[in-house]
Amino acid sequence: MKKPAVLIIVENLPVPLDRRVWQEACALRDAGYEVIVICPQMRGFTLAEERLEGIQIYRHWISEEAGGFFGFLREYASALWGESKLAWKAWRRHRVRLIHLCNPPDLLFLVAWPFKLFGVRVIYDVHDVWPEMFEAKFGKRRLFYWIIRVAERLTYACADVVMATNESVQRIAHTRGRKKPDRVFVVRTAPKISGVNYQPDPALKRKRKFLVGYVGVMGDADGVNYLIDAAAHLVHKLGRKDIQFLLMGTGPQYSRLTAHRDRLQLQDFVELPGRVSNEFLFTALRTIDLGVACDPINPYNNHCTMNKVLEFMAFAKPQVMFDLKEGRVSAGDAAAYVTENSPVRLACTISELLDNPAARERMGRLGEERLRTELNWERSVDQLLKAYQTALG
Repeated sequence: MKKPAVLIIVENLPVPLDRRVWQEACALRDAGYEVIVICPQMRGFTLAEERLEGIQIYRHWISEEAGGFFGFLREYASALWGESKLAWKAWRRHRVRLIHLCNPPDLLFLVAWPFKLFGVRVIYDVHDVWPEMFEAKFGKRRLFYWIIRVAERLTYACADVVMATNESVQRIAHTRGRKKPDRVFVVRTAPKISGVNYQPDPALKRKRKFLVGYVGVMGDADGVNYLIDAAAHLVHKLGRKDIQFLLMGTGPQYSRLTAHRDRLQLQDFVELPGRVSNEFLFTALRTIDLGVACDPINPYNNHCTMNKVLEFMAFAKPQVMFDLKEGRVSAGDAAAYVTENSPVRLACTISELLDNPAARERMGRLGEERLRTELNWERSVDQLLKAYQTALG
């Protein structure tokens, strides 16, 4: 029997750039669902409508990729308008039976709730804990923090089933979200990447002995400034002229971070190429000697499973990270942990690990094995399909 049409709505990244959402969409397609995705026009993905690998994609205009408070208001307002129009278009064309909401923000219930009047089911896919994200960005629990808590609660109320990225988010779904255990499924983010087909490119090291890599978003909560400051300490204070840094990705803080690098006179040591192709990314991940996840310690990041952590593990690379709860759950013994938000401590840990090739080899091997045996995407697909069966059942 043919499975129904399902609609995935994601606001903060386009597909297929959002790797988690794209992997979910492909897994659902392979399971026989008709999959439609609504996402923003941004980061080079600007076609308003296309069909890609059997998945129908609709993209809407947004005002900007915001970095400040009022920018977020403009971005979310324009996104909600575009998502609402496209959701009705998708419902008319495809007779959608289920809407899959990917946060942030926790405002997409405004798009989905009217469709519940027509029997459409709703899944809430919690990528980030939005109230903690807001607090990490803006520092204080002001009025808008509590408005966001209300929005989070209404999104949980709208959802028939919740998908959590890890056990920390699962506990929040049970407590703040008031969801019963049989309605919450842990669908971990896990990269479906094989590094076998990619060879190292020594030219990326710029004739230096070591290459240290970062990949991910460059926003307020991602801590790339800590890594640039750590590079400055290594180069200017410790005299480490043998380390090249490759920081891949973009985001609302990209221009500021580039200017910060230049002020610290690190142009020859720190490359910031912006958004890169998959081929460049995977070649770089094969080349680096060490990965860094520099997301600082705070309540928001403690709840997050970071894609970059898992991508380093997929390529058998050791890594250094700040000591985050879910970071330890993901990486285990495949990482070295910095226990305070200190660029100096981060720099020293990077230096120590680069000078210990045996430890790097062991950590990389453990990470690859852990990802293959315990955190692989196939396990996540099983939970994804169970969540859909429960919601539609």
